[in-house]
Amino acid sequence: MTDTVSLPLWLLALLVAFAAWAALDRLLVPGVRFVIRHRVNRLLEELDTRLRIRVQPFKLTKRQVLIDRLLYDPTLLAAVEAQARENDMPREVAMAKVRRYAEEIVPAFNAYVYFRLGYRLGRMVARSLYRVRLQASDAAALEAVEEGSTVVFVMNHRSNMDYVLVAYLAASSTALSYAVGEWARVWPLQTLIRSMGAYFVRRRSRNPLYRRVLERYVHMATASGVTQAVYPEGGLTRDGSLQPPKLGLLDYMLRGFDPAGERDVVFVPVGINYDRVLEDRTLLRDLDPEAPPVGALTAAGRTLGFVARQLGLALRRRWHRHGYACVNFGTPVSVRAWLAERGGVDLRRLSKDGRFAEIERFGARLMAEVGRAVPAVPAAVAATAFLRHLDAGGAPMDTLEVKARIFALQEELRAGGAAVYVPRRDAEYAAEVGLRMLSLRKLVEEDEEGGWSAVAAERPALAFYANSIRHFLPQSSS
Repeated sequence: MTDTVSLPLWLLALLVAFAAWAALDRLLVPGVRFVIRHRVNRLLEELDTRLRIRVQPFKLTKRQVLIDRLLYDPTLLAAVEAQARENDMPREVAMAKVRRYAEEIVPAFNAYVYFRLGYRLGRMVARSLYRVRLQASDAAALEAVEEGSTVVFVMNHRSNMDYVLVAYLAASSTALSYAVGEWARVWPLQTLIRSMGAYFVRRRSRNPLYRRVLERYVHMATASGVTQAVYPEGGLTRDGSLQPPKLGLLDYMLRGFDPAGERDVVFVPVGINYDRVLEDRTLLRDLDPEAPPVGALTAAGRTLGFVARQLGLALRRRWHRHGYACVNFGTPVSVRAWLAERGGVDLRRLSKDGRFAEIERFGARLMAEVGRAVPAVPAAVAATAFLRHLDAGGAPMDTLEVKARIFALQEELRAGGAAVYVPRRDAEYAAEVGLRMLSLRKLVEEDEEGGWSAVAAERPALAFYANSIRHFLPQSSS
């Protein structure tokens, strides 16, 4: 019993490692899990008293349970059988594909990550880059939404900052579940995004089995009351204007809607606008058919270069935030009320073509409401004024004339139903902000005599900002 045993050093290290792992697994991990679970439960209790729209049980269900529910959905099982039969493949192979799609789509919501890490990170990023403003909200209509309804925020898509901005502003009322494109499926970003409750979508996929898995997940989430946020345009606007709605997700949400059911679906239109969209040059480049394609390394290099320039300006104390980021929440649209207005239509009983025609009408209604909610921020108003002057071939304008044109345009926009954002409630200051933002971007220039004019070569960039509010103006004057 007292004999000495000799071991190779590598074996001793291996035994120590196994012992440490066993201690970690049996002692530390359960303790850490208990602490985390306790904190999450305390947070959920706090959220139940604070949030206007509570976190739904569906979102708190373990991810694997949701995947299993999806895999054994009767409609999906029927699709698997049809796929296997049509393609002469074993059912197990088709089922394996469905499992892979389900694991790709289904999120893993973590309330602690969303409301502690995500909210603070979103607030820091949004406030660091912009002067964030919630300009208008139909609070009375939002409060009147029937309790238990599935609430879906629908918004225009101008920048990838939209995700951060709206989630930050809505965090005092609810937790949003986004549909996120494939661009975000990179490690470790995809893990963070899943924990924020987002689900991934292959926007260009035409695989019928994949589309059926996505459809059934969206149906499950909507039927369970999950608060969601979607971009009906389907992607970022390239020219700055509102795009026609893509109807896929709307169809998935509504094709099984029961007008007499206990849960309504209510869409809240959200309008977003920025004095500067960080990706504006990249988006405009996509419109140029002669522009050479940009590889991933080039794109990453440009992004790092942009960050380096911003840091350089900050170190020299010459950095400024990129103007105002403004959000408006419009009047909610109830699906139940809309179907009643349509004469009591029941989407479940229509043919595919008939249902899609109704969804198309509803999508157009939603985009009209989103358009009404888009705020007219200072840079967009100033860009419109300079673009009109450029089209008219006018001579350089002094500062007073520029401001006069902006003031007149503000009134024209208000007459068209626009919510014109006037920082500090000072119209002159708003004009100065718009002029400064365009000048910093070198979209307009001042000559030696103090005359301002648009840079002709930057017409596409000016149009990008002007297009965000073009729908408020008569077409002959926009």
